[in-house]
Amino acid sequence: MNILVTGGAGFIGSHLARRALALGHAVTVVDNLSTGYRAQVPDAADFVYADLGNPTHYLRMRGLAPDVIFHLAAQSSGWISMDAPIRDLDDNLRATVLLTEWALSVGSPRLVFASTESVYGEGEGRAPFDEDMLPRPRSFYGCSKLACEHYLRVAHRELGLAPTSLRLFSVYGPRQDLANMRQGILSIYLSYVLRGEPVTVKGPAERVRDLVIVDDVVEAFLAAAAAPATIGRELNVCTGEAVTVGDMIRRLGRAFGRDDHPIAVEAGTPGDVFLSIGDHARMTAATGWRPTVLLDDGIRRIADAFAAARDVRRSA
Repeated sequence: MNILVTGGAGFIGSHLARRALALGHAVTVVDNLSTGYRAQVPDAADFVYADLGNPTHYLRMRGLAPDVIFHLAAQSSGWISMDAPIRDLDDNLRATVLLTEWALSVGSPRLVFASTESVYGEGEGRAPFDEDMLPRPRSFYGCSKLACEHYLRVAHRELGLAPTSLRLFSVYGPRQDLANMRQGILSIYLSYVLRGEPVTVKGPAERVRDLVIVDDVVEAFLAAAAAPATIGRELNVCTGEAVTVGDMIRRLGRAFGRDDHPIAVEAGTPGDVFLSIGDHARMTAATGWRPTVLLDDGIRRIADAFAAARDVRRSA
């Protein structure tokens, strides 16, 4: 297939582009490099520098007519969205609406959208979250992603778009950007551990998260694209494993030889939630996908990746 990955210079998108290429697909990456890195785009992928929120930039995509669009380009920090809601609106909703119009104009209706657990907010005070819950986002990021879901649903019903919205829970894994201290809960804490500094926790250490490794997320995108039963639906991509922030940091410390790593608790960030755990039963029923890696194994994979990188540097 011909595959378009928006945001393919970013963390999840670059993993997805590599996996699609390994499966024999032709891949084009579109990214404005606002948070992604050109070096992360696989050499075998075509690259188009474009801002999807700018209508004139679609001229740079002339001649493309992908079989599937994986739409991951976004502003994806709840914290940042509270400081810059207009930027969040432009990067998420405006860009998605423009991309949808372009996709329909070139005859490419199949689109798999990266939504988020943040649409749920506190999940009506119960967990795990399922897709029947009334979404009540607590951040502008969650609002913009939920608005994208609604737009895609209407475009499906009225315009012939074939969308799937995947509500991703907390994604982590190798090659996550450790320099970005406002996005990616596990990578933020890992950056402190690697520097040997006390981990600054914004909000109670008892907060609960559901962390899903990027490899499983990539397989979820591919499975959703191949399953007609996902079209027009919103589906959770999660593990169902509940982990507190404090326990997450303790596991990171142990994996990197820093037992009882110190924690400094500060006031929380606007829009944050206390409890976020998902139920992936509908995703599994529609596609056969299920998570294969829980957190201990995932942290071990990250530690192994860092050890391998150190060995390469020493031998160079």
